[in-house]
Amino acid sequence: MRWTPISDAAAVYYPTLATVGVPVNLVTIAILSIKNCGLSKCITCYLVAMATADLMVIVCNVILHRIATMYLYDTYLLYTPICRFILYMSPAAIDISVWLTVSFTFDRLVAICYQKLKLKYCTEKTAAVVISIVTLLFCLKNIPWPFAYSSYYSRREHGCLLSPFFYILPAWIAFSWIEQMLTPVFPFLLILLFNTVTVKRILIANRGRVSLRHHSNDGHEKDPELINRRTSIVLLFAISSSFILLWMTAVIHFLYYRTAAAFNRRSKLNAFPMFQEAGIMLQLLSSCTNTAIYTITQRKFRNILLNVLTYPFALIWKSIKNGEREHQ
Repeated sequence: MRWTPISDAAAVYYPTLATVGVPVNLVTIAILSIKNCGLSKCITCYLVAMATADLMVIVCNVILHRIATMYLYDTYLLYTPICRFILYMSPAAIDISVWLTVSFTFDRLVAICYQKLKLKYCTEKTAAVVISIVTLLFCLKNIPWPFAYSSYYSRREHGCLLSPFFYILPAWIAFSWIEQMLTPVFPFLLILLFNTVTVKRILIANRGRVSLRHHSNDGHEKDPELINRRTSIVLLFAISSSFILLWMTAVIHFLYYRTAAAFNRRSKLNAFPMFQEAGIMLQLLSSCTNTAIYTITQRKFRNILLNVLTYPFALIWKSIKNGEREHQ
């Protein structure tokens, strides 16, 4: 493997990301599944599924793929069948994580903008069905990936290498286009569209509600509807904005890469491999950011997380106090 400045950064970045990402997502799943964080069952269902998908991204893409490639030169993970399975699960986990974010954004669009449809669509049952469909579709969509790789061996290392036919055969070129358009271009555009529609509807609804309350007797009291709506909006836009910012580099690289394809030979296309690697590093970071977003935006989640983190220290302090009492 050829080491570059971005490789040196990645060698530290990916282990750190794995060390933080695995426990963070496990704690998030546990808190959202067991505790009442003041969120509806529908929202909780989406957030648990998103945290689970993010955990799979960390395990498959960061630990089994990136870290194993960097540090493990002679391991069973690089045997062809296992290597191909990891290279199947890595994009599948990313696709599921991204499209669950899109599904959650659409669910909140319906909940905020379409009150009649909200009663039927924004339910725990519908959320479970949507999550199942997204998972199944993108597991099926990524089935071609193992067949795109062939085994290779050398004196120092072995593993799976992308077949040269991937860049030649029309079927593989078409699959490459579909792969990149489905993740991240379409989700990127859809989230921007959903948020634009949501913001427009919210501004109109809030203006009307504030005006109505201003002319009524309770104009100076807090409006619970506006407070609940504001909480939901903050959570929605925090998650959506995080996705857009962290995936923007990957989207820009894709647009450049495909635009250059019309004018240059493929061997000269990827003129900025460091830019591409930076995009990958940022997009994988998105699998750890949702917990920070919940902590910042959701007071109950923040309190429960604080209790979980301080619980071991509380036990130690309690045992010390009990020991002092026994000696007395």
